[in-house]
Amino acid sequence: MSASGISPNPSRGKARWLIAAAQFMVIMDTSIIGVALPKMQGALGFTQENLSWVFNAYVVAFGGLLLLGGRLADLFGARRLFSTGWAVLAVGSLGAGLAGNVTIELISRAVQGAGAALIAPAALTLLMMLFGHDPKELTRAFALYGAAAPAGGTAGVFLGGAITQYISWPWVFFINIPVALVALVATPKLMPATGRRSGQIDLLGALTVTLGVAAAVYAIVRAPEAGWGSASTLLTLAAAVVLIALFLVIQSKRREPLMRLDIFKAPNLAAANVAQFLLAAAWVPMWFFLNLYLQQVLGLSAFPSGAALLPMTVAIMLIMITTAPRLIARFGPKPLIVVGLLLLAVGLFWLSLVRADGNFWVDVLPASLVSAIGMALAFIPSLGTAISSARPEEGGLASGIVNTSYQVGSALGLAAMTALAAAKGAGHLGDVKALTSGFSAAFTGAAVIAVVGGVLAIALLRTPKPQPQAAVAEAAEVAEPAHSV
Repeated sequence: MSASGISPNPSRGKARWLIAAAQFMVIMDTSIIGVALPKMQGALGFTQENLSWVFNAYVVAFGGLLLLGGRLADLFGARRLFSTGWAVLAVGSLGAGLAGNVTIELISRAVQGAGAALIAPAALTLLMMLFGHDPKELTRAFALYGAAAPAGGTAGVFLGGAITQYISWPWVFFINIPVALVALVATPKLMPATGRRSGQIDLLGALTVTLGVAAAVYAIVRAPEAGWGSASTLLTLAAAVVLIALFLVIQSKRREPLMRLDIFKAPNLAAANVAQFLLAAAWVPMWFFLNLYLQQVLGLSAFPSGAALLPMTVAIMLIMITTAPRLIARFGPKPLIVVGLLLLAVGLFWLSLVRADGNFWVDVLPASLVSAIGMALAFIPSLGTAISSARPEEGGLASGIVNTSYQVGSALGLAAMTALAAAKGAGHLGDVKALTSGFSAAFTGAAVIAVVGGVLAIALLRTPKPQPQAAVAEAAEVAEPAHSV
């Protein structure tokens, strides 16, 4: 045993790949259903307006429960929560694949999201425990972990297309089960053991924040149909505001809150989380509506539409693993976050020019590659800044917060762009001009979100003073025992 209470782990390289695989899978589960949506719509009876809930049921549960997942990882041990999350994800995946109606499908997707909410913060905590002692190793681990997220999102589209076309749509969920079983076998061998520690679990806080996010998403998705000024929309939005406010009040009063509010006083932590929130709010609607454009307007079947987005996956992985770490080392995180968000906006504005009689080579490929470069540049530095800005002993909380920011941004961004697209004609299946108009509006709205993110990053992010190597190493040493109890 080391002084920190964590047994030395000779297989850290394999552990790094398992952590990256976890991130890949939980994000892939948000996107792998994209190409399968038209098939699921016909098989289960979803309406065009409610179809986005196949995505949102997962993301709302994922984003709403991440803070609880981070807290549980700190109390019961990251390795134990990592394994539990995989088991829950496997159960939800089985239910989603076997579902015969809309209700069972959405419940199963929420269970999948709950499993992901246990996996994601535990994975980040384990990453810090394994590599936090060496800044260079930590940067490489973050690069692989960071590449796994958007790569998982885009690769999910490709795999979803292949599975939907050549097997059947339920297998976009069943594919998780063998991966979960492998992870359950490998985790005890590769991940450091951690003990429990005493503390309270803020279940009321977890309930209020989850219900608040769900209410906000539901109100925005339903607004085009019910009316933005309707009593149901206004009351649901008011309920969301009250629930989120209640969550904040609970956090301010509890001795052991789910989220200590003072943590946001840490320099750059709040700003980096805002960047992650807006990055997700712009990026996720892009792939969602690009999938629909490829299938419903250009007429591509499932596999070709998934393959059409494979260049984005390759670009993201290459830039995140080989280029972004070097640029961060040379220029620091702030310039990359700003440039990345603004490049993403350029790509999205370009996508807004899609035509009803367009084609992949002109209307999709160039703009999607620009968007991918922007995402690849902004993601790692904003993620790393959000986690490293917190005190070492609050790594689990910081990872829960930044994952929450990304997932809630995904859900609210998609809900808002779904409402915008529907208002501009995307609800008219079979009318390619109306669909194109709606999708174009969604791309434009997402571009505006990315621009706002870039401007706020310029205004809010501070450039930290260089930290002596010895101080960094000392801080990492402090982090290990904090996660080992």
